[in-house]
Amino acid sequence: MGKKLCGTNYPTSICFIVVNEFCERFSYYGMKAVLTLYFLSYLKWDKNLSTAVYHAFSGLCYFTPILGAVIADSWLGKFRTIIYLSIVYVIGHVVKSVGAIPTVGNTDVHIGLSMFGLILIALGTGGIKPCVAAFGGDQFEEEHIKERQKFFSIFYMSINAGSVLSTLITPILRGDVKCFGDDCYALAFGVPAALMVVALAVFIFGSGMYKKTPPQGNVLGEVCKCIGFAIKNRWNSKKDDVKRKHWLDWAEDKYSKRLIQEIKMVLRVLVLYIPLPMFWALFDQQGSRWTLQATRMNMAFGESFTIKPDQMQMLNALLILVFVPIFDLIIYPLVGLCRIKITPLRKMATGMIFAALAFGAATLVEINVVKTVVEPAPAEQSLLQVFNLANETVGVQVAGGNPFQNPIRELQDPSTYEPLPLGAPNKELSIDVTFTGRSYSCRHEFEERKAYSLIVHQKALGIECKLVEDYIIKNEDGNPNVRFFNTLPEAMNITVGETEFYVPQDYSMSANHAVNRGSYPAVRYSHQSKKSENLNLGLLDFGASYTFILREKDGKIVAEKMEDVTANNVHIAWQIPQYALITAGEVMFSITGLEFSYSQAPNNMKSVLQAGWLLTVAFGNVIVLIVAEGAGLEQWKEFLLFGGLLLGVCIIFSFMAYFYAYVDPEQLSKMYAGDSGKKKECEEEEDDCDNMKKKEKRDGIPLSEKGRSTKL
Repeated sequence: MGKKLCGTNYPTSICFIVVNEFCERFSYYGMKAVLTLYFLSYLKWDKNLSTAVYHAFSGLCYFTPILGAVIADSWLGKFRTIIYLSIVYVIGHVVKSVGAIPTVGNTDVHIGLSMFGLILIALGTGGIKPCVAAFGGDQFEEEHIKERQKFFSIFYMSINAGSVLSTLITPILRGDVKCFGDDCYALAFGVPAALMVVALAVFIFGSGMYKKTPPQGNVLGEVCKCIGFAIKNRWNSKKDDVKRKHWLDWAEDKYSKRLIQEIKMVLRVLVLYIPLPMFWALFDQQGSRWTLQATRMNMAFGESFTIKPDQMQMLNALLILVFVPIFDLIIYPLVGLCRIKITPLRKMATGMIFAALAFGAATLVEINVVKTVVEPAPAEQSLLQVFNLANETVGVQVAGGNPFQNPIRELQDPSTYEPLPLGAPNKELSIDVTFTGRSYSCRHEFEERKAYSLIVHQKALGIECKLVEDYIIKNEDGNPNVRFFNTLPEAMNITVGETEFYVPQDYSMSANHAVNRGSYPAVRYSHQSKKSENLNLGLLDFGASYTFILREKDGKIVAEKMEDVTANNVHIAWQIPQYALITAGEVMFSITGLEFSYSQAPNNMKSVLQAGWLLTVAFGNVIVLIVAEGAGLEQWKEFLLFGGLLLGVCIIFSFMAYFYAYVDPEQLSKMYAGDSGKKKECEEEEDDCDNMKKKEKRDGIPLSEKGRSTKL
């Protein structure tokens, strides 16, 4: 054993392992926090594709632990597996960061580098996942059980600390730091890459202090071979062969009875795992669908503090740290006082119910959130609103329909867009404007699925109409959109924050740009006469789209605000209940599930169940991937669907749990204590076989029931 921390039984080597885990989790969760918005804002993918790729990556991260476990157990051992796969991990982060630099190639290059980087990251993080915690446990002597248990608590705390800090910091690096004229995703991915380099360096630095156990055989491979042999032997058996109670008993011709009994125990637990992916299908949407929901909410806490949509994910890690002691010290004892028997499977079923309730809460929030969203027009329709810049009330009629029943007042802010039937993918329509008792006509081309503003203004000969295309989609980072319509005879330059607007003269519209949310009481502008003055734009709020009409009034230039798309009016604090519910569900489901799995598995089969548990997470992400790409539902209906599916799965799981009989793996160990080899091995060595026969006679146990002790 290496050096120990002063006055304790804790090996010094665990310090390097804990720091390594903190940096690695910071690296992983920090990158993942901004991943969905990266797909949307940088790669310009739609929400469904972004969600699907996000969950495909998450699923891959939980398929690869099996590969890491096989490599560690069969060839390299835990230490070298962590080193080599961490190098792959670092390379993946670097490639991902380079793919986020706009000057590196075109969009196809960015997509290619991003996908290749994510694959390498999945191989790295998944490959080392089953090794790091186990490697830390290997550092302790067998008699230091309490110290090992406390180490795992510290290890778990380092995971959550890394998660909290990264989901707080990387969204700030993304949104508050600008590079290449936009959000700095290269930095948001680069800092996690640097932390992964630190994690690898720290782990290597402590190499001289580690207790390194050599590879001890791939028990997962042995389990698969045993199951395969049983199936093959049963398939090839004849009708007159001896009947066997269980299909696995057909493996007794080659494998020890102990191994077969251990596999039976594991399979009983794995059958219970079948419904579990549905929980993870809901849980992992915190980083995708819930983040997208947050982008359409009001993220301001007072005048000076705002939160970013991708920062809300840190609530889960924070609440975990709070809920674990509350459940262990308060809630579970109180339930016990009510004479309600608390079993692991009952806890897990209750956790499913809480997760379903979380999606019920998310559904209610989404129903209110979408009220501020302008839905794009369906096929063969457009959307139209009218700005009246004339000095009198006007009436507007459109050939083929009359969406504007009421007269439109001067500078009236349109409350909604009106649907405009086209009857074709595009069509030229005649628009009649009534002004001071006279009728004026104009014709404009409309395209399906697009939104337009019709700007009515006076000219020397009467009334003119100008049609401009509108941008009605809310920004994925929650920032407002701004554009300016200039009624003046001079072009203008306007600076809003760090964004420059050029506004052509004589009833022309500027380009649409996103700006940071905030109050703008004194925006600088200049025009050809070289004057430089201020405009009061007021509050530009989350999710809104504004058109400012620049006019001269009382000798001054003023900006009349029109709100094309309503600002987000549901506060992001309304997401707290759904995060609290899903975290409570995680405490009862995830932590209890791990404890249950370990308590029901023989010592040498715990890695098999760990692999099975991680696969439930992977398949949960596959479920989301399928629904995101195939269902095509409105978001609130999709949330409701997931919640309902989990409640249905919970009923099935509860039924299965009712018939499950808890076992004690230690009884199996006692039953087969002292056995030292397979029946096959005994037959190959005559001396050993004679000894086994003597032992059989002495103990009264048939030779066929003896098995070998497989220990990892």
